[in-house]
Amino acid sequence: MTAHDSATPVSSVAVDTPASRVPAGTVLAALGVVAFSLTFPATAWGLEGFGPWSLVAVRSVLAALIAGGCLLALRIPVPARRHWAGLAVVAAGVVVGFPLLTTLALETSTTAHAAVVVGLLPLTTAVFSALRTGVRPSRTFWIAALAGAAAVLAFTVQQSGGAVSTADLYLLAALLICAAGYTEGGRLAGVMPGWQVIGWALVLCLPVGVPAAVVALAYEPPHPTAHSVLGLLWVAVGSQFLGLVVWYRGMAVIGVPKASQLQLAQPLLTLVWSVLLLHERLSPAAPLTAAAVLVCIAVTQRSRS
Repeated sequence: MTAHDSATPVSSVAVDTPASRVPAGTVLAALGVVAFSLTFPATAWGLEGFGPWSLVAVRSVLAALIAGGCLLALRIPVPARRHWAGLAVVAAGVVVGFPLLTTLALETSTTAHAAVVVGLLPLTTAVFSALRTGVRPSRTFWIAALAGAAAVLAFTVQQSGGAVSTADLYLLAALLICAAGYTEGGRLAGVMPGWQVIGWALVLCLPVGVPAAVVALAYEPPHPTAHSVLGLLWVAVGSQFLGLVVWYRGMAVIGVPKASQLQLAQPLLTLVWSVLLLHERLSPAAPLTAAAVLVCIAVTQRSRS
């Protein structure tokens, strides 16, 4: 399948999708959320043996080589010129900006704290999508989305004691740039397969990623451990490529706003992984936040544009 000559907004794809395909789209988007939920614990593992700049640069290069190999093996034609601006937004937001800012945050923040702050990403993505595509979700959708965001924000404030740290500023900046990348990627996934969207975005970063990785590794000599290598491989293959492939495909089927609300479950899954993999201790407020967020997910998935 190649890029079409006439661009179709992702919102239109979602509206015209047969009902039989909606569950499949939801499953694909949910698989992406599961993959993303492991990103922060994997990054924490990666930081055990790599510096933050090295980790981000090397993960980008590895993912780009995999994506480029797939595109080359399948002889996928280069996207039309008009799509490259959108691919650049995806590259800046999803391939470079979000991984770098969150990795810098995780140097001083726990994965649990970072996860709940990034829990605001669904609402941020829905806002960007509404501004970019002109789609206006229903009032019920917005009420539920705002309630979910409020629950996440209250949890964050309770955890941090009301203070805003440098890590929080990194995470808030990551929210904005990632939401822009998700929205543009979701739009492009309506005119080309989702794996090609992230594949070309990764390849677009390769000329910068290779020299960046060389310089970063020189200034941040790695000290590989089993954890750090596993973490690097997951963020490169699982989070940066495979997770985004199924995520963008899911968004193309069910629409950006509804797919983005599935990510309200991401911080809760990350909390589970932080306990199981990193042995972090959770506050008693976590189960209450989980219940509130899951209710909001159910409401947003049933609402209509």
